[in-house]
Amino acid sequence: QVQLVESGGGRVQAGDSLRLSCAASGRTISIYGMGWFRQAPGKEREFVAAISSEENTYYADSLSGRFIIFRDNAKNTVYLQMISLKPEDTAVYYCAADQLRVGTTSNDYDIWGQGTQVTVSS
Repeated sequence: QVQLVESGGGRVQAGDSLRLSCAASGRTISIYGMGWFRQAPGKEREFVAAISSEENTYYADSLSGRFIIFRDNAKNTVYLQMISLKPEDTAVYYCAADQLRVGTTSNDYDIWGQGTQVTVSS
């Protein structure tokens, strides 16, 4: 079974950048579809970005190209590079994995990390 651990969150100023990491253990994730989601206080969890095993990438339209997802299979890790952060990006960011598919909804994934908090102040 794959376990996921997110890291790299923190408190930053608007306009700053952050890189989140999702380190997997237990099995190689090279064949897994991987996704990033986020959940702000009082809101539902929403899709951020996803990457397939073939490294096809998918993004939420609202991000306007500010986020990039990529993977390093040698390190069994998936990353989310975030630039030009805004206060509305404040949320807990979750990494997710699925062996069979890559998708843009929470139901597409059956393995989740515990999340990492990102707080962007104005």
